[in-house]
Amino acid sequence: MKISELLFAALLAGAGLPALAADNTADMATIIAAETPAPTGYLERARELTIHALALIGVNYKWGSDSPENGLDCSGLVSHVFQEVAGIVLPRNSQGMSKVGEKINKTELQPGDLVFFNTRRRPFSHVGIYIGDERFVHAPRRGREVEVSDMQGRYWKKRYNGARRVGF
Repeated sequence: MKISELLFAALLAGAGLPALAADNTADMATIIAAETPAPTGYLERARELTIHALALIGVNYKWGSDSPENGLDCSGLVSHVFQEVAGIVLPRNSQGMSKVGEKINKTELQPGDLVFFNTRRRPFSHVGIYIGDERFVHAPRRGREVEVSDMQGRYWKKRYNGARRVGF
């Protein structure tokens, strides 16, 4: 495990992330920001992306939207976070995002990387932001909210398509 993964794994484990509820996620992002030493360079940007994504937990899913006020779909969530934090404009759908940045192996995942899944019987039909410790933030589907999921869960594990690292 890389140093950045250890940092985020310890951060998430120490913050009790698996027990997060929608009503305390903004508080969780504040706790993470306050209790985590600010690293430099890539790690700092990854930390900012992760905190921003975690702050959106509980936002309703809305297909075709990239606005937290109106709701977010999976690519809208990723687009919004990268635009707000890094000023990076990504393609608007997961298929387009799957061609941006550097392709990386699952063993090389670091917080801030994009993770892709086949959820609609086509590759790269779903995207989320990796946050460390085999977890990612995403907007799953209608009727749900932005949440954190475990990539080792049965559903996600068999649908994993790959990952990309978008440079900043």
